[in-house]
Amino acid sequence: MGSDRSEITQPIQPNDSGRPLRRALWVTLAYLGVGLAWITFSDQVVERWFPDPRQLSLVQTWKGFLFVAVTGVVLFLVMWRQLNNDRNSLSFQEDQRRALRRRERQLSVLMNNLPGMAYRCLPDEDWTMLFVSAGCSDLTGYRPDELVHNRITSYAALIDAGDTGTVAREVASATKQGRPFSVEYALTRRDGSKIWVWERGCGVWDDDGSCVLEGIILDISDRKKLECELEAMATRDSLTGVLNRRECSRVLDEELARASRYQRPLALLWIDFDHFKEINDTWGHAAGDLALCSISRLLEESVRSVDALGRFGGEEFVIILPEMDVREAGETAERLRQRVSDHAVVLESGQTIHLTISTGVAVFPDHGETLDALCAAADKAMYWAKKRGRNCVVMAQPGSRVHNGSG
Repeated sequence: MGSDRSEITQPIQPNDSGRPLRRALWVTLAYLGVGLAWITFSDQVVERWFPDPRQLSLVQTWKGFLFVAVTGVVLFLVMWRQLNNDRNSLSFQEDQRRALRRRERQLSVLMNNLPGMAYRCLPDEDWTMLFVSAGCSDLTGYRPDELVHNRITSYAALIDAGDTGTVAREVASATKQGRPFSVEYALTRRDGSKIWVWERGCGVWDDDGSCVLEGIILDISDRKKLECELEAMATRDSLTGVLNRRECSRVLDEELARASRYQRPLALLWIDFDHFKEINDTWGHAAGDLALCSISRLLEESVRSVDALGRFGGEEFVIILPEMDVREAGETAERLRQRVSDHAVVLESGQTIHLTISTGVAVFPDHGETLDALCAAADKAMYWAKKRGRNCVVMAQPGSRVHNGSG
């Protein structure tokens, strides 16, 4: 590729001493000048040297032959030089064409084997494509000729409406500053499916001062899916799918700060499964995991969309209830307790088991004004629910202390 590029970008131009018309005029004038000078002066010289008419006639004949021979040789040399230059010029042009065809084949193979779509487009509102590589079909579902010049649809129409403005601003800013741009956005394929793409490109200025965009677009849907999975792993419990302890603590901290700022109530339910160890011992840990997943889904479906359910570890769960006072929190906790008690968990063997929960309720600011105080009050209330026989709800009392017992 390197040698081909040098052949194209740094060609050795053939020697060109002037335009064809000017050169032809010079040759013609030179021939006329030489011919007139020969006729004028050669006749005078011959007449002086050969006064005898018969000798003069013979010399004039040979002089004519000599003139024809000399002009023939001159014309031969001139034509030979010109034709040789033309042959060299044609050979050079043919070499250039072959090098260009090789370069085009190499670029075509490269473009068609890229993992995404290479493009050249106008920076208008439709992102009018002037060229797209064969990867367009796999990426968008449209053939290259269907996108070029917006024949079937424009590329801009494929970009998710929520990303259009962001993409346009980033491209315009980068082009104005003369730097490359990188953007990620959602794309709708021809079959209606959604994919995520990453675009990298730059603005290129043509000789006429117009700007076009050139770059490549890659499908990053798998990467986006992995990012979502990693994000979920960082914030969600791997077994039940509800918030994990770390994320639940963060949400509780934010909600507590908001409740304190606006002087609004915030309820916290601290839930522990009753006799959960017996389920593991009797039916196995797989049954225990199934029960945790089943009850967590039931709890999640039974609260509001603004509420948050999290697993603090083992069989302990917490529910964060913004904008809920003592009375409402108690009623919600009792409703959840009843739903869990009535719910039957179906095991893989087809057998069913029933579980109950003990719940402690603490409300900001009645039972605590800090994160630690509120959690301690709810945990203490849950402990007293266990003491009272389990399967019940206990409201926290001011000044409650933490107790780590469970069962």
